[in-house]
Amino acid sequence: MSDNQTTTSLRRRIANRKRRLDIRNPYSVPPVEAERPEEPVDHAAVPGREVTIDGEVEAVLFDLDELDTDPEVIDDEDEVAPAPLDAAAAAAAAGARTIELRPERADIGMRLDKYVAREIGDLSRSYLQHLIDEDRVHVDGQSRRAAFKLTPGEVVVVRVPAPVVDQILPEAMELDIVYEDDDVIVIDKPAGLVVHPAPGHASGTLVNGLIHHAPEMSVGGTLRPGIVHRLDKDTSGLIVAAKNDRARNSLVAQWEARTVEKRYIALVNGLLEEDQVTVDAPIGRDPMQRQRMAVIPAGRNAVTHLRATERFPQANLTLVEAEIETGRTHQIRVHAAFIKHPILGDEVYGRLRADGKRTDSRVRRQFLHAAVLAFDLPDGSRARFQSELPQDLAKALGRIRADDERRKPGHR
Repeated sequence: MSDNQTTTSLRRRIANRKRRLDIRNPYSVPPVEAERPEEPVDHAAVPGREVTIDGEVEAVLFDLDELDTDPEVIDDEDEVAPAPLDAAAAAAAAGARTIELRPERADIGMRLDKYVAREIGDLSRSYLQHLIDEDRVHVDGQSRRAAFKLTPGEVVVVRVPAPVVDQILPEAMELDIVYEDDDVIVIDKPAGLVVHPAPGHASGTLVNGLIHHAPEMSVGGTLRPGIVHRLDKDTSGLIVAAKNDRARNSLVAQWEARTVEKRYIALVNGLLEEDQVTVDAPIGRDPMQRQRMAVIPAGRNAVTHLRATERFPQANLTLVEAEIETGRTHQIRVHAAFIKHPILGDEVYGRLRADGKRTDSRVRRQFLHAAVLAFDLPDGSRARFQSELPQDLAKALGRIRADDERRKPGHR
C-alpha cells in the first residue's frame, strides 16, 4: 500500500470512528469533566480501596470489586501501589459506621468528595473517594459521583465498612531473580502467577514467595508488601519489589513522576498500518460489563505508545512494542482492542469467534510480555533490565513466522 493510500485509509477510519464515538480521533477521547486541581492527598488506604494521587487514580487494590473473583480483573496491570496503613488510619477504620452530614449555605457548589473529606477528618480523601465509587456515599438517597456539586439542605450519608484483616503466609517458591540488592528485587514473573493475594487467590502468589525469600519485607498493614506495580496473571515479564521503606518511597515517587521505563512485547490481531501509534484514551470500568475495563469518556487518563516491529500479512498479525506512560488496569489490552487490534489470545478483550469464544489456537494465553523495566535505584544510579520472550511465546512466534513465510505468494 502506498503512503497516499495509507493516509487516505487512516483518515477514513478516523472519520468513521469520530462519527460513531463523537470524539476528535480514534486514539484520543476527551474527558467529560475538567481535570481536578492538584492537591496534596493522603496516600493511606485500606485493602480494597482506590488510591488517588494528585487527582489521578494511581492504584486499585486487590478487591476493587468485592463481588468479582476473576483474577483477570482483580490483578491490575501496572499501577502505583499505595502506602501501607499507618497506625492512625488503621485506628480510624476500626469498625463499620454510618455518618450523616448536612451541607450548609457555605457549602453550596462544593464537590462531594471534597466535602466528605473535610467533614470526616479521620479518613483519607483517597479512601473516601473509593467509598463514593463503591456506592457507599449517597446524597438524598441517590448515588452520586465524586464531582457532584452539593446544595444546602441535602443529606449526605456515608457508610464506612469494617476492614477485612488477613494474614499472608510465606511460601517456598522458585523465583526467577533478575537482580537483587539490599533495597530492591527484580523478578521475571512467569505467566499464570498472581502477583498478590486476591479473592480466590489467598496463597500461591508472588507476594507469598517474596516474603519467604526476603522476610524483612514487612507487611505493614497491606496484603502486598514491597509491591509497587503489578502485572496481569497471564502477562509474563519483569516486576520490581521494594525490600524496605527507603526503596519503596523512591520507587513510588518515580512511578508518580512517570520516569520509569516500561516496555512490553505484544502480538496483535490485524496489520497495523502505521509504524507508530499513540493511543490517548481514558480507561474506566465498562458500565455494561463491570468485570471488564473499557475506553470511556469519564475514565482515567491513559496513554500507550505502540510501535510495529514485524508484520505477518498471511497470518494477519503484527508484532508490536508497547510503552505505557500511565498504568491503568489492563491498559495495553484495552487500548489495543479499542483501535481494533486486540492482543492475540486475550480471552477478555480479544476478537470474538463464531463460537462465542475469544481464545486462539495459535497461543495458550495472551501474547503480552513485560520485556524492559528501567528505574533509579535508591542510591540514584539508573538500572535497566531486559527479559527475552518466554519459551511459550517464543515458540508460538516462531511457528507463526514460519507459517507466514510458507504461505507467501510464490513461495516454494
